Amino acid sequence: MPAHDILRLMMVPQARSLRHALGGHEVKSLRVALGQVRPKLGDLQTNGDKLLQFIDRAVQAEADVIVFPELSLTGYLLRDLTFDVARTLADREVQALVEASAQIDVLFSFVEETENHQFYTSSVYASQGRILHVHRKIYLPTYGLFEEGRHFARGQHIHSFACANHRAGIAICEDAWHPSVPYLLSIAGMDILYIPSAGPGRALSSEPNSGSQQFWERLLRTYAQLFTCFVVFVNRVGFEDGLFFFGHSAIAGPDGELIGMIDSHDEDLQVYALDLSKIRKERHQSPFLRDEDAYLTLRTLERVLEEQS
Repeated sequence: MPAHDILRLMMVPQARSLRHALGGHEVKSLRVALGQVRPKLGDLQTNGDKLLQFIDRAVQAEADVIVFPELSLTGYLLRDLTFDVARTLADREVQALVEASAQIDVLFSFVEETENHQFYTSSVYASQGRILHVHRKIYLPTYGLFEEGRHFARGQHIHSFACANHRAGIAICEDAWHPSVPYLLSIAGMDILYIPSAGPGRALSSEPNSGSQQFWERLLRTYAQLFTCFVVFVNRVGFEDGLFFFGHSAIAGPDGELIGMIDSHDEDLQVYALDLSKIRKERHQSPFLRDEDAYLTLRTLERVLEEQS
């Protein structure tokens, strides 16, 4: 299929998204729970029980969706444990969380093993007891203190997906450090960008917050304003093999302002109400999405790639 036809198909959900999320004038609210947890490395039973407890708390708080960090079911620095903790979508530890989505939408992350025995860092969005979407991490940091490319396969697809009252996209941690991912999700139709993360604190200084934490906050606000969407960032906490994960999960609104943050390096659950009508207002005042020329981007990429081949 020609590249232009692929892009045309990719952009179809955008029109549905705008009509769905912005077409009415009624105020719609989505209550999002940030599940900032400290996974125990390699212990799926303990981690699964903790996630279910957080889900129960979010239900009691009348949240509509709860979001957990990257690899919240397994822990992050798995190395040789990757083989042992990998699960298929049908395995009981995964299905227990999917079944819990009968009461509240759940976004969680684990090591997914496919039928041909490829291993991915995957995030599942489950709703009403079934899986709506699976995103496999595309960009695997393998530099400095990171070695993900040694243990995981790269995801190959970027898709937005429809939830009950919004259209969403997922970028797992490093995915969000590559602007192409949120850009393509925006073109595909996205009202909320979910970023599950296992972000360690780096570039420590005399400032109260690490350099990584400050960078993430700027990134969330920039993406939210440029793509006139909500950005939900949920980062894990705790230590693993000397790495410190800084937490400070946060949500930015489509005007680029922070709606809320868990100002802590500890486990916590906080619920924030997102006024989805703000998307309509911001896209009217700042029509970046309306004026974006995706075909210009496509033509330029085709030309550049041809020149470089």
